[in-house]
Amino acid sequence: MELTFAPLLPYFLVYAALAAVVVAAILGYATRMRATTLRAAAGLLLVAAIANPTVSREERSALSTVVPIIVDRSQSQRTGDREGQTDAALAALTDRLSEEPGIEPRVVDITTSNENGSAETRAFAALTEAVRDVPPSRLGAAFLITDGEIHDIPDDASGLPANVPVNALITGDPDEYDRRIEIDEAPRFGLVGESLPVEFTVINEGADMPASDQPVTVTARLNGSVVAEMRVEPGLPTRYVFDIPNGGENIIELSVPPVDGELTTVNNRAVQEIEGIRENLRVLLVSGSPHNGERTWRNLLKSDASVDLVHFTILRPPEKQDGTPINELSLIAFPTRELFVDKIKDFDLIIFDRYQNRGVLPLLYYDNIAQYVRNGGALLVAAGPEIASAESIADTPLSAVLPAIPTGDLAEGAFYPEISETGEKHPVTRDLPGGGQTPPAWGRWFRSIPVGSTNGETVMTADGAPLLVLSREGEGRVAEFLSDQGWLWARGFEGGGPYVPLYRRIAHWLMKEPALEEEALTARADGETLEITRQTMADAPTPATVLFPSGKSRSVTLQEVEPGLFRAEVPVDEMGLFTVENGDLRRLVNIGDPNAPEFRAMISTTETLAPLAEETDGVVARVAGGGLPQIRVIDEAQRRSGGAAMPIVATSDTRLESIRSLPLFNGLVGLAALLALISATWWREGRS
Repeated sequence: MELTFAPLLPYFLVYAALAAVVVAAILGYATRMRATTLRAAAGLLLVAAIANPTVSREERSALSTVVPIIVDRSQSQRTGDREGQTDAALAALTDRLSEEPGIEPRVVDITTSNENGSAETRAFAALTEAVRDVPPSRLGAAFLITDGEIHDIPDDASGLPANVPVNALITGDPDEYDRRIEIDEAPRFGLVGESLPVEFTVINEGADMPASDQPVTVTARLNGSVVAEMRVEPGLPTRYVFDIPNGGENIIELSVPPVDGELTTVNNRAVQEIEGIRENLRVLLVSGSPHNGERTWRNLLKSDASVDLVHFTILRPPEKQDGTPINELSLIAFPTRELFVDKIKDFDLIIFDRYQNRGVLPLLYYDNIAQYVRNGGALLVAAGPEIASAESIADTPLSAVLPAIPTGDLAEGAFYPEISETGEKHPVTRDLPGGGQTPPAWGRWFRSIPVGSTNGETVMTADGAPLLVLSREGEGRVAEFLSDQGWLWARGFEGGGPYVPLYRRIAHWLMKEPALEEEALTARADGETLEITRQTMADAPTPATVLFPSGKSRSVTLQEVEPGLFRAEVPVDEMGLFTVENGDLRRLVNIGDPNAPEFRAMISTTETLAPLAEETDGVVARVAGGGLPQIRVIDEAQRRSGGAAMPIVATSDTRLESIRSLPLFNGLVGLAALLALISATWWREGRS
């Protein structure tokens, strides 16, 4: 009940009237005036009527006490029987809270967060978001069902909503033990061929782990291949030095064998992604004589920022004797020994552009080039009429690595360079612009070199005859281009053709660019999807196997998207290192931070949340074996009374439902009271 006033006149007039009534009453009593009491009562009642007093009554209903329940569904909770314990604890807790009137539980499931690229369990961020619309006074407590491995625990309770009691139900067993390996220090970038160190530590956790102080074997893999095995002491940092084999993404993986009975093997390996940076590729281009196509090769290679080009053109062969004195020549001698003996291993690719055997190179040097190829080098022969002549390099020891030997004839006449059936699958020629129709949407050429049998893959043809042949010789590669007419495309003859992608792909295939391998397996993450791509020259690959970070595996059928190219998409709900295998090929792909907190320490613990629970008067308890602890609903005064029960502070907030008001001088009642007093005053005066 509440008495309020809504005066009919301004307050100062009401106060003035009240003062006048009081003064008149005082004077009346002082002079012994008759009926002073009645006069004063009538005046006060009149002033009260002007003040318009109102009696109000509010009707309110109690508001519920909001209790957020944060349920940890992160990847570490999928270990052992934690999922079952979590579900059982959640069911028991919600049943218990349903018995308490006025308690409103809010259940929020959280999964592994990939915020900022790091896989973490962010329970307190979820708690803040869950109660953003709730006034602090209505929050009774916060419950967390988790294994204790939470990565956004605040330093103190000041950052929590309304400083509510934090109660934690911890899944897992107290006697768990686990072995894990962590990378302490590793580079993110490095030059191809450079030696780089990686520092790691093997950690044994849990008092009950057998032989926890014994040395363990650590296996190092680089891009899926074993490169070293080491015996290391647990707990001591160890350094390993490795070489970066290729440009682009390289993944170094360190793994330790599992321990019988350990919690999980997910963290028995650690990975580090290292971006390999190539130094400029060194290419030697030797042109047998000036011709129209020479500038095409030179301009293409010079425009590639990743290529250092060394170009020689034979302008004065040994047989040219015109009597010009040596001291008047502006030409330099061809440094054959320096190029083909002393520094041949420094080149990534050697190109013979319409080169013929005129005695500039001794036969021993051709054999040296053949050995260079077998040992991992690359050779491109861009042939013209000279390779079918008596001075052909095919009649030298270099023929041992050439994939096609000329017959000695020339084929002259217009033809369209065409992609062969094999070339439709090969990454060098598969999707050349304009090659997907008959005839191809590019200009014609007018000369090619007939050859006998070929040793390699014919990816382009000229009227059915080999035009571009690619082969592997030992550890190296050879390409033979059996025409010198490519410059017609560069000049735009009959619309030109895709000479730039063709020439560049040939050069990069020879230099073992991973993206141009005939048999290749790649995988990449696109959001929550793992995309697998398989390049093969076979009709179809076998199903791929995907090994998830949690240890489960899945067989995936690859569908053809282009000739020689097969693809599949796999939805993923985990983060970490995935392994994709297909035949002899194996590919690692990491989703999220490769050494994220979620995959490091995975043993359940009560220690991480204990300080915060103690500060907020909450309780931390395990659910394994003991069931649900006692829950006690209290008021704010009982909050710090202690005890083993998990507290919920009941709110005292209410919601206003309605207000009932009764003006005291409204209607006949007020009028009757005024008339009664005035009449009584008149009656009293009348008797006098």
